[in-house]
Amino acid sequence: MKAYGFWNSCFAIQRPASRLRKERLASIGRIRPIHILPRTRPSLLEASSRQSLWKARRPALSAGRVQTCLISTQPLPHRGRLHNFVYRFFAYSGGFVLVSAGLVLGFFIYDATTYKECSDAGDVPVSEAALSPKRGGPKNLPIAEVLVDDEDSPEMSEQKEKPKLVILGTGWGSIALLKTLRAGDYHVTVVSPSNHFLFTPMLPSATVGTLEFRSLVEPVRRIVQRIRGHFIKAEAIDVEFSEKLIEVAQTDACGNRVHFYLPYDKLVIGVGSTTNPHGVKGLEHCNFLKSIDDARLIRNKVLHNLELACLPTTSDQERRRLLSFVVSGGGPTGVEFAAELYDMLNEDLLRSFPKILRNEVSVHVIQSRGHILNTYDEALSEYAEQRLAHDQVEVLTNSRVKEVQSDRIVFTQREEGKTVTKELPMGFCLWSTGVSPTDFSKRITEKLGDYQTNRHAIETDTHLRVIGAPLGDVYAIGDCSTVQNNIADHIHHFLKSIAFSKGKDPQTVHLTFKEWRSVAQQVKERFPQAVAHLKRVDRLFAEYDKDKSGTLDFGEVHELLVQIDKKLTSLPATAQRANQQGGYLGRKFNKISSALPGLKANEVDYGDLDEMVYKAFEYHHMGSLAYIGNAAVFDFGSMNYSGGLLAVYLWRSIYFAQSVSLRTRIVLAMDWTKRALFGRDLMNY
Repeated sequence: MKAYGFWNSCFAIQRPASRLRKERLASIGRIRPIHILPRTRPSLLEASSRQSLWKARRPALSAGRVQTCLISTQPLPHRGRLHNFVYRFFAYSGGFVLVSAGLVLGFFIYDATTYKECSDAGDVPVSEAALSPKRGGPKNLPIAEVLVDDEDSPEMSEQKEKPKLVILGTGWGSIALLKTLRAGDYHVTVVSPSNHFLFTPMLPSATVGTLEFRSLVEPVRRIVQRIRGHFIKAEAIDVEFSEKLIEVAQTDACGNRVHFYLPYDKLVIGVGSTTNPHGVKGLEHCNFLKSIDDARLIRNKVLHNLELACLPTTSDQERRRLLSFVVSGGGPTGVEFAAELYDMLNEDLLRSFPKILRNEVSVHVIQSRGHILNTYDEALSEYAEQRLAHDQVEVLTNSRVKEVQSDRIVFTQREEGKTVTKELPMGFCLWSTGVSPTDFSKRITEKLGDYQTNRHAIETDTHLRVIGAPLGDVYAIGDCSTVQNNIADHIHHFLKSIAFSKGKDPQTVHLTFKEWRSVAQQVKERFPQAVAHLKRVDRLFAEYDKDKSGTLDFGEVHELLVQIDKKLTSLPATAQRANQQGGYLGRKFNKISSALPGLKANEVDYGDLDEMVYKAFEYHHMGSLAYIGNAAVFDFGSMNYSGGLLAVYLWRSIYFAQSVSLRTRIVLAMDWTKRALFGRDLMNY
């Protein structure tokens, strides 16, 4: 046989069975020996084309020896499509089962490692000053200069000598600050009556069982651990600015109210706000929606009314009253609650309750303005009204509540230029009509006197420092604060350097266009919110140069700044604003901490360090969202969007991404899945 017999035989093995039968290379099922002589090698072209097959199948040839290999001439078995499908199905299924079993086994192994045996921790070092704090201050109260967990670790022990940063509140601003701070730079203490952070945008979903309460909260101590801080579950009562002491109170195990002082070097006030009553009587008959306890009370109240409506002793009139749900306030919170309530009544009520209840349920939204969601684009407001009307939710615009009684709500409504008083039977009323300062915020503004001109919130400058407090010591963020934008009041500050260079009084100086452009740049740096109104400084210069002298005198500059003041609006009291302010303060404090060693070495006073190391706060509006019942609206300023379920999934995705931790994201996804598979949990707690 030729030396190429081995090559041909090897290629014959790879050919289809039909080809083998045609060539009749061998009898079916027989195996014959082939003798291969080590003679001349094939051509380079043939060898290169068959190189891979040659390497895989050539036997080890010894020089001058004849090799023998056994070649099967039996054709490959022919498998049909069904056979291949079944084979692959079971192969993939088996692989999936093996991988799943491995994951489950791995989880149980990890779970087993989380159970710890009780061991003797030994003696715990605690400072005597922490167990028996000295007394002092205006009220001679204990001063907690050292905390009981200051010696828990070497890292925490090192932080005792760091500047004391005290944060009041556990809202959006405080949590953003804690997540931005660099660990080890400050001795951080968080004081709040709530030991959890609440994801407020999804709170209406928890009132009807779409989401569970635990899905919206995150333990504050877990967040504080990252920066090795401390947490005290108590309520801030007062601040002694001159002695840098915060009065804190809590009820002890015996039911007694105990007070003590907490010293600070820097204080951040983020105590939030309360619901604005607007002077309406009978709010004790209403429910509010500010905390997780409020959501629990609302769920219990709604389900209690549904159960009472099922009793055989309940009359038709009483049943209709019990099933009349009224929402006072057409803002995002009120509209989203009305939408969530309707979804629950429409999707889950018929599964568990008599059908007559669905026919007698009514939902009403009372709004004082001409449209609901009045801070959104008008087209979105109209779309929301149409959507709620389609869902049989009655929207009463241009209406104001006068009084809330136990079984009805009295309100006025303008119809054709006339004010008409009406009554609406109700079994449940949610009061959601804006925000009002807390008692602590009111106490702070009263203590600072004439420095605080806004009685609805604590006024701060653009660096978020509380106006009237010692410079660089006290800051305020979130709903409890408002940024002061009185640019005209700082005119002397802006003109001071120019007047000094000319040797004149600021009130007698005349600004050229070049000098006015320099002043405009100072205004932009100190008041970032005015940037949009100072884009064309040349037009402003020409407009307010009344005498066409080519310069601006003091009166003309003052009038220009007053007009800019009128165009500036207060920042919205939203979670978005508080989150940005908290992150801003965290970055600024990190900068200050890095600059402190050099300042101390050179004996430089760092009271006014804010403006030196960091820019003023600038709010960037990222848009507004609202859920309106199996639909959602998005107001992104220049771009708006509204739609059905696709918009709902986008709305969920945005809030899912903004969740504070991986744990909350997982439980959120589980709750949405559970609602889709099993419906909402209609149970009282």
